[in-house]
Amino acid sequence: MDAATDLSPLLSAVAGGDRHALRAVYERQSTRLFGVANAILRDRDAAADALQDAFLKIARRADQFDPSRGSAEAWLAAIVRYAALDLARARGREIPTDDPTLGDTPVESDALDRIAAEAEGARLRECLSGLEERNRRGIVLAFVHGLSHAQIAARLDLPLGTVKAWIRRGLLRLRECLA
Repeated sequence: MDAATDLSPLLSAVAGGDRHALRAVYERQSTRLFGVANAILRDRDAAADALQDAFLKIARRADQFDPSRGSAEAWLAAIVRYAALDLARARGREIPTDDPTLGDTPVESDALDRIAAEAEGARLRECLSGLEERNRRGIVLAFVHGLSHAQIAARLDLPLGTVKAWIRRGLLRLRECLA
């Protein structure tokens, strides 16, 4: 049985207060989840804080995980993503730039390689590559970089409704591809 298969029973045990199960979830998923937080925050210390906050939430809310609604990995990633976005909002969001001299630090390539090497990461990457560029760009800006629809619209100099429609259509196509 692989690590992903073991997560649902582990989360059930965490819901029952089993600290060893929480540690097992952390050991199996923390590297991937740290990558999610770091991609949003672009600050290793802040990403570590977001990951810690997320695991506190996971420990308190493990009883809310329902395997019939999705995978444990997606549930965990969503909690980390929201923790990172909450931290970014609390800190005041920096405007991302392509200018390397302004201090944006990329995620370490070895972390990206580990994430991409995972089967789900590869499947998601494949499905994302099948989307139209505008849909893919909107989804990446929202879910990887943590920008709101309004921030994406401003960044791309497009109407808010257009951005929302592109992201929604892209997410629907992703759902079909991943199903």
